[in-house]
Amino acid sequence: MSANVASPRSILDTDLYKITMQQAVLRVFPHTQASYKFTMRDKSAVFTPDAFRVFQQTVDRFGDVKLTESEHAWLKETCPYLTDEYLSYLRDYRFRPEQVHVAFVPTSADSGTIKIDIAGPWVETILWEVPLMACLSEVYFKLVVTNWTYDGQKDLAYEKGRTLFQGDCVVSEFGTRRRRSFEAQNVVIESLLRASKETESKGKLVGTSNVHFAHKYGLMPVGTIAHEWFMGVAALKGYEDANSVAMNLWEEVYPAALLVALTDTFSSEAFFKSYSNDKERASRWQGLRQDSGDPFAFGVRAKEVFDSLGIDPRTKTIIYSDSLTVEKALRLKAQANDLGLNVSFGIGTFLTNDFKKAGSLEVSKALNMVIKLSSVDDQACVKISDDLTKNTGDPETVKMVKRIYNLDSV
Repeated sequence: MSANVASPRSILDTDLYKITMQQAVLRVFPHTQASYKFTMRDKSAVFTPDAFRVFQQTVDRFGDVKLTESEHAWLKETCPYLTDEYLSYLRDYRFRPEQVHVAFVPTSADSGTIKIDIAGPWVETILWEVPLMACLSEVYFKLVVTNWTYDGQKDLAYEKGRTLFQGDCVVSEFGTRRRRSFEAQNVVIESLLRASKETESKGKLVGTSNVHFAHKYGLMPVGTIAHEWFMGVAALKGYEDANSVAMNLWEEVYPAALLVALTDTFSSEAFFKSYSNDKERASRWQGLRQDSGDPFAFGVRAKEVFDSLGIDPRTKTIIYSDSLTVEKALRLKAQANDLGLNVSFGIGTFLTNDFKKAGSLEVSKALNMVIKLSSVDDQACVKISDDLTKNTGDPETVKMVKRIYNLDSV
């Protein structure tokens, strides 16, 4: 089997927030060492030895990827928040496959699980997560689970987009990490673009988190900050009011753009406490992103916080991005209209990995997997989600952080 099954196509075939965070790490933590841990949440997902070998070969091919002159020029024009210093760094950047250790763990004579460990300078290893997961998914669905086709995918994505846009939903495509394949994401974006152009409403496709496809289709690359930044900052600077420290450091790098805060790294209640303690900062930041827990409860809580600070909720944007479907997005939009909230939707796996088994109505499930920051400078990193099943990291550190934020019952 050839590694071309899922070879990396472009250094920009990743989510924008990996690039914006890389610039922030280069500025603030250039010498910090980091490690990442892969978790396959779906215990029924297994790989064949051939699929493992192809994935291993794919990792080795990442060293061939580099920023092109066309991509450099486009980034400079489209993303003015990326400095010349950083763009020069990215132009010289090369993936170092020796930073990624993959292993096959047999569970039977012809199948097994895959382990992935990543370690090296944070500023370098930060770019591995998204394309590595995308390649692993593509290998799995081309070599292991193969009873599916692209039949009907264009129409399916088009109808999803059209229904969302007719409901006045403002949408960004967020589906890189767990896409079925590079081609599947390409089909989705083409179809959403067509639906957006052909639907007369307030709803529209505003962009994609995938920087390569944003470049290809002239879309706005969308994204700001991920859990990784809050996790790393907290481990390095301490957990007492880590949300404020992380936001303040981020704002030093991006004083006039990309100020949308992810709220659930150490629970949204802990975040809202930090957020409410600095009205001026809350006024400067453009919005919030909800990524776990009950989104309907989050909308109500966010409005309460805005009102308590004397901030008009309509001047801020709430981005919903957790396991969204068309029906769920439409319900959240209706709630937002009732509450007077300005909302948008980042929709991922539901768009880029929504397939049925060939000749069947049975769902062909996407891989449920994550790669999370595990440590920085040998300090454990943890995440205390609003969804109990998504808590990650060293158990003793998790307990400590829960005590700090009075989350012992969570």
